Amino acid sequence: MPLPRLGRLLRPAAFGGIPTGARLERMQASPQYADGSFRNPTVTQTMASGSMLDFARTNVHRADRVRRTPAAAIPLHRPTLAGPAAAAESDLRLTWMGHSTVLTEIDGARLLFDPVWGERCSPVGFAGPRRLHPVPLPLEDLGPVDVVVISHDHYDHLDMPTIRALAHTGAQFAAPLGVGAHLERWGVAPGRITELDWHESTLVAGLTLTATPARHFCGRALHRRTLWSSWVAAGPRHRVFHSGDTGYFSGFAEIGAALGPFDAVMMQIGAYSEFWPDIHMTPEEGVRAHLDLSGGEPHGVLLPIHWGTFNLAPHPWEEPAERTYAAAAEAGVRVAVPVPGQPFEPGGQLPQDPWWRTVAVPASDAASTVSKVPHQAGTRPTPAGQQP
Repeated sequence: MPLPRLGRLLRPAAFGGIPTGARLERMQASPQYADGSFRNPTVTQTMASGSMLDFARTNVHRADRVRRTPAAAIPLHRPTLAGPAAAAESDLRLTWMGHSTVLTEIDGARLLFDPVWGERCSPVGFAGPRRLHPVPLPLEDLGPVDVVVISHDHYDHLDMPTIRALAHTGAQFAAPLGVGAHLERWGVAPGRITELDWHESTLVAGLTLTATPARHFCGRALHRRTLWSSWVAAGPRHRVFHSGDTGYFSGFAEIGAALGPFDAVMMQIGAYSEFWPDIHMTPEEGVRAHLDLSGGEPHGVLLPIHWGTFNLAPHPWEEPAERTYAAAAEAGVRVAVPVPGQPFEPGGQLPQDPWWRTVAVPASDAASTVSKVPHQAGTRPTPAGQQP
């Protein structure tokens, strides 16, 4: 049996595929690729030196664990989205399904960013971070999707059961370089996959999709070769940005100058920690990045993502929303914080009720020692080009 085929049989399906042949050659030709892997736009550590033991200790104290999950059931909105009668009046509507999964209806097309319907973000069904709330509606009730957009191949953004289900629809797939190997192994036809390097674009469903830089990393199991990306989707009338996972870096201003302004920005503001400060943003950094994307002006609507669904970091469950809410108000940024499944149009009335306060564990009930990043809600985020 040929070695590549044998390796495929021995590699669990959830680990995905390994890029080979022309796909690997294209990856190796990328300006971002060197010494067997992709590089970030600036020097980046995935884990701060000597912090692994300190992080492990946060799981020991009961008070820390208690505040990392909600005290009661997270409220959900059960949307009815399928069919022409449900079209957005403004031709732009966002529905946050939880974590980084957002259904984006834009200029007649339906995009699904980082779809995760699985119960756990893990390669196995019996271990790993488990959902803190159900998905607002079954995947089969979502209605037709034109394009599935993947930011990178971590388990909380690229979910094998979800991709296998979507592989049997007519959706196209857009992903960073190398990620197509996973999609093909899970049943997506090669002709429906477009892989892009940073700054490359493709036209699909009447939209221009552009892969843009991000400051993160990749990896399923021990394989760490694929690229990670943020994304811009631009139609005839509207433009949106999805951050994927990223640490703060100066590239947000460059993305905004080249491809903005944006009507809506889906920005990662959760799972931050002093243990990995380079690869995930704090809420204040997320608001600052939003301002960078519009040249320092509070343009467009900020939708906080990557929080509330999985327990992935040692901060209180509700803290990302609370700090984003405060920082956005201080900066004059319009922010939408819907319950999972609640659709809204950025040009209309925004969901801004602080619903998370009703289900969070009160700090008085469990002393918090986990939020080691100082609260900066009262500090206006610094626009690009200025010193903080």
